[in-house]
Amino acid sequence: MGANSGLLWLGRRRGSRRLVLVSAVVGMLLAAPTAAGTPPEITVTVFGTVGSNGWYRSNVTINWRVSGAESSSGCDTVTLTADSLGTKVTCTAVNGGDQTSKTVTIKLDKSAPTAAPVPERSPDANGWYNRPLVVLWTGIDATAGMEACSSGQYAGPDNGDGVITGSCRDLAGNVTDAPFRFKYDATPPGLFGVTTKRGNRSAQISWRKSTDTTLVEILRTPGRAGAGETMVYRGSETGYRDTELVVGQVYEYRVAGLDEAANRTEQKVHHVATGPLLSPAPGERVTSPPMLVWTGAKRASYYNVQLIRRGKRVLSAWPREPSYRLRRTWHYKGRRYRLRPGLYRWYVWPGLGPRSAGNYGRRLGSSTFVVAR
Repeated sequence: MGANSGLLWLGRRRGSRRLVLVSAVVGMLLAAPTAAGTPPEITVTVFGTVGSNGWYRSNVTINWRVSGAESSSGCDTVTLTADSLGTKVTCTAVNGGDQTSKTVTIKLDKSAPTAAPVPERSPDANGWYNRPLVVLWTGIDATAGMEACSSGQYAGPDNGDGVITGSCRDLAGNVTDAPFRFKYDATPPGLFGVTTKRGNRSAQISWRKSTDTTLVEILRTPGRAGAGETMVYRGSETGYRDTELVVGQVYEYRVAGLDEAANRTEQKVHHVATGPLLSPAPGERVTSPPMLVWTGAKRASYYNVQLIRRGKRVLSAWPREPSYRLRRTWHYKGRRYRLRPGLYRWYVWPGLGPRSAGNYGRRLGSSTFVVAR
């Protein structure tokens, strides 16, 4: 109720005079300025995304509320948008001779740090890793500074498009994820059925391989020209013929298959070198009647095979093919013989033309085998 209306009520109703006067006095007291000697009050409200370690990670709006002041400065609402190590904002209020100031310091970092993966080593072969891998992440932050970066490891499964994701975090709590992409293959390729076949001072090495085998290497011991070991083949085929071998020499061939990631699988095979007489190998021990096999001769229509034991010829045969199967017992020149334990030497000649002509070529060779007890 206003003062004028109170006076009207005084003129018309004397009984309410005291009530109207009291109401007017209360209104005057509420409108009066704060008494001198009372400092003004300042409260502040900060709006923004709170990060870590006293940092904000978004635009920050500062609202001031001032009471009991005749005047103020710096107390308007302000919004901070730029990254800063510490922006100070101050509100000052004055009431008579009293002054109140309040300052807030805003550390603002809205920018995520940089993050980059650092593998412990370069790819093992042809852009591939073939054993367990550890990756560390490193980062830089221009404002708040770095807090920590993660690490990761990978040990399979095989993957041509592998990925490890790591991150870096700054002191304000901003996080950056960074993937590390790589190719991983720790499984050796397949190599199967490695065999050798005897030839005249040669060895035919054969094998089968899996589809991921990109390279085959063959190392031979003893090597060439007196070397302990020599790589005699490197390629992608499924067979190789090694020549100029020493008759009777035992050779070890290490046949290795490699894939694109340089995973390696290896098989060993031993080979006894022969001349034209191929099987049994020189000095080979047998427990059953062996098949005698030799290299065929040009223009030969038959062969003469002779078997010697203790310096005595015990067999002479004339097969048409370059092989002859011995038996446990046989007859030669009217006498019965048995394949007894001991050392045997055998010879082969090529027969030219009809057997009745008795025309023989140069002896193909000789070799030995041992019948074991």
